[in-house]
Amino acid sequence: MYEYIKGTVEEILAEGIVLENQGIGYFIYTPDSHYYKEKKQYKVYLYQNVKEDELTFYGFKTKEEKDFFLRLINVKGLGCKMALPFLAADVSSIVSAIEEGNITFLKKFPKIGDKIARQIILDLKGKLVSSEEEKEKGNEELMEALKALGYKASDIKKILPQIPKKESIEVQIKEGLRLLLK
Repeated sequence: MYEYIKGTVEEILAEGIVLENQGIGYFIYTPDSHYYKEKKQYKVYLYQNVKEDELTFYGFKTKEEKDFFLRLINVKGLGCKMALPFLAADVSSIVSAIEEGNITFLKKFPKIGDKIARQIILDLKGKLVSSEEEKEKGNEELMEALKALGYKASDIKKILPQIPKKESIEVQIKEGLRLLLK
């Protein structure tokens, strides 16, 4: 199983990208292929789907995005191509819809009917909130620390997505300071 691949985007298509690595062009399905720019280098987190007659790659910008995708495809009846559009949307709104049991919201995604929407809620309700709440708690702690150092909340919010969440708060503060000083 591949974890990620680094390479140059050679082509951008509606459903994915062609990423060249070591002279080989890999077609990778992505939630939002227009995030990528041609002739630029990227690290793409991969999920490799192996079927009897097919080998496909699904690519993600972050490890968290990949983890969310893996949770989605574990839902009974929800395949890789059906789960991919969920990642092009705002993850927090999807988590809220699942927690609230909002079937109508989930049915807005392609090929998601009443039955699969109910299955998503059944399988994932209560399992996604804790990681989202932890991220929010970590963001609040980081915001408070940077505010205490004299930075404006509006400036801090702009750099929050660029700070790795897996690091200790000390490392996050250092990274935040580095980004704010740019």
